[in-house]
Amino acid sequence: MEIVEYTTAITNELHRTLSAVSKEQADTFIQAVMDAKRIFVAGAGRSLLMIRGLAMRLMHLGFTAYVVGETTTPAITSSDLLIIASGSGETGSLKNMAAKAKDMGAALALISIYPKSAIGLMADYVIEIPATTSKVTDSNSQKSIQPGASLFEQSVLLLGDSLILKLSEQKNIKNQNEGLMKLHANLE
Repeated sequence: MEIVEYTTAITNELHRTLSAVSKEQADTFIQAVMDAKRIFVAGAGRSLLMIRGLAMRLMHLGFTAYVVGETTTPAITSSDLLIIASGSGETGSLKNMAAKAKDMGAALALISIYPKSAIGLMADYVIEIPATTSKVTDSNSQKSIQPGASLFEQSVLLLGDSLILKLSEQKNIKNQNEGLMKLHANLE
């Protein structure tokens, strides 16, 4: 297969997968973000890279957002929301973070292939992405030509950007760059 054919196959996979995401789950998730005082994000490996993008865009829209594990990240409280991106929902370090957040009274959201995973069962909000990973597959998941959890990870990034567009509407920000421009103006 040529590069362009691979690209077409990947974008077709992404379209098929993201088209199956529940509108109700996404709307509930968006409301949880709107209601939170501060938003914390976590993940492992490439999922962490993708969820960091969501934290950055949340900050651009004026939300207070942190990446768990960074040196300047404060402690989570009962008025906050922790968003975890985990394909399996079973990653040990992320299960520990989820349990700690729940112990502190924070709300917990999960973006995952498996809503009934250990983290999913703890979560207040779940967005199911019907993708697959090389570690775990089942008949309900979308098959992929890509290695590992690439389809899930890419879906997290694109879903995050879509959530940002919806949050922009909710915050009545007409121009997507408006939030970023306000942020830079406040820094000068």
